[in-house]
Amino acid sequence: MRDVSRRSVVLGGAAIAAGTAGPVRAAAIAAVPSLGALAAARGISFGASIDVTVLTDARLAELYRHQTRIVTTDVALKFGSIRPQPNVADYSEGDALVAFAAKAGLAVRGHTLAWNAYQPDWVEKLSPKEGAYWLERHIAETVGRYAGRLHSWDVVNEPLWPGDGNPGHLRGGPWFRALGPDYIRRSFVAAHRADPGVRLVLNEASPEWKIAFEPTETYKTALLRLVDDLQHAGIRLDAVGLECHWFPDFVFEREGFSKLVRDLAARKLDVYLTELDVNDLRMPGNETRRDAQVADRYSEIMRAALAEPAIKVIQTWQLSDGQSWLNGEAGLLDRKPRPLPFDRAYAPKPAYHAMADALRR
Repeated sequence: MRDVSRRSVVLGGAAIAAGTAGPVRAAAIAAVPSLGALAAARGISFGASIDVTVLTDARLAELYRHQTRIVTTDVALKFGSIRPQPNVADYSEGDALVAFAAKAGLAVRGHTLAWNAYQPDWVEKLSPKEGAYWLERHIAETVGRYAGRLHSWDVVNEPLWPGDGNPGHLRGGPWFRALGPDYIRRSFVAAHRADPGVRLVLNEASPEWKIAFEPTETYKTALLRLVDDLQHAGIRLDAVGLECHWFPDFVFEREGFSKLVRDLAARKLDVYLTELDVNDLRMPGNETRRDAQVADRYSEIMRAALAEPAIKVIQTWQLSDGQSWLNGEAGLLDRKPRPLPFDRAYAPKPAYHAMADALRR
């Protein structure tokens, strides 16, 4: 899944690669007010997802140290990254990122323990009995490895997918085939058993939006029902993550968003915005016009989020455009995505200023 040269760098060069940037570049990065500091003044942890690029790019490392207070492992701790084959358990990238964050004084969110999508072929071929074994083994070993060192885990990721036609609008996949809806409960129990002190999060995409291709309330209703079922079963759940990937066909309705957050707060849960970005690939106009549209959307969602006391964490999915997952989605489009607060040279964009302005208010 990852090439040998990158793995060798992670194993052998993390300490060197995570060194500080040169004095001029570091000064330029430090001159930009920290979103992490602005958010902390309001009692919120601001951060971003992080990948192994930070171990080899000193300027990016400096940007994370200055701008964030919490980071989420992007792909390093996903099942397929750790276990591309059943006889492999490779934690090298996760270990290196957790070590980098500890040295930088950043909290870490682990992502993700149980996800029915994007699994290695060997997992998709497991029998139900084998699936149950591997899910619980993976959670026990992975959470146990980092016990006492992480802020939180996305225990179950994106459990909902109405199009699969399952009860409760649950997403199908290897863990669902193995255990049915009970895979969710068992995942939380296993994570709590492996690290009773880490915060346990249910992470979901889409209930925060009005979506053209789904009835507006489908995701909201299904998410709240799932939360209620877990809580009524006595399962420990500390927070719900709303991903907040803003796609072109998603409409942000502040009233609906606020009601969802308050409904979760009424259930004694914190809310994290876990994967915020704005997909501009099909927005009209040149870079300047697209940047303005992206910034407007950041401003809109930040204003709504900051009005809700239950929201304790706000994270973008990566910090700069060069690391965005949308680079892999551009296809034949004659443009590069610009969905994040910082550009490919790590300079602040209008999206950054929109976030900073919202935090200052």
